[in-house]
Amino acid sequence: MLKWAIIFLIIALVAAALGFGGVAGISSNIAWILFVVFIILAIVAFLRRNV
Repeated sequence: MLKWAIIFLIIALVAAALGFGGVAGISSNIAWILFVVFIILAIVAFLRRNV
């Protein structure tokens, strides 16, 4: 999941550099959502392993 977040972040950065604001915005939102989901799942996995 973190891999996909990084990929979408790179897409957003490239799109922003080329002037595609809509694609950059959508890609950065997707990257943010995937990153948050990754963090939540990582915390849950950590807590389940230590209980």
